[in-house]
Amino acid sequence: MTFIAELARVNLSEIEFVDRMGLIMERLGGARTMGRLHAWLMICDPPDQSLTDLAAELGVSKTAVSTVARQLERSGMVERVPTSTREHRYRVTVGGWEQIMRVQMAILRQSLGALDFGLSILGDDRPGRRDRLEDTRKFFAFVLQDSDEMFERWKEYREKPS
Repeated sequence: MTFIAELARVNLSEIEFVDRMGLIMERLGGARTMGRLHAWLMICDPPDQSLTDLAAELGVSKTAVSTVARQLERSGMVERVPTSTREHRYRVTVGGWEQIMRVQMAILRQSLGALDFGLSILGDDRPGRRDRLEDTRKFFAFVLQDSDEMFERWKEYREKPS
């Protein structure tokens, strides 16, 4: 099938969605292909796709797709689907974004210890430096204080009938 014929079978709005999500992932610090792959797995049919299928749909090499799929799998955003063949197939993991946020919150918790140490080594005679550390620590503590409740509220919200 020619590239033009292939393009004709794909919904242009779906391509735009996939590309927009690629840009969003890039803005979040990930690779554009990572965002595009995750976006495609959210909307594709069937919901699980082989590396070969993903490479063809996204117009990137199978090696690039394999690398990004493994990264997304390690982060909990996608999972590998068991198959009777050696073919690797992937699908979106429910709760992947929640997992990412939980990891980020854990990093913020660890950061509090590092910031506390930083504050302990700065005397009160260094107000400018101390103020910057205290501001960062207060922000992280503020974000963390409601994070457990936020995840509980999310669970309740997600389980509500639409």
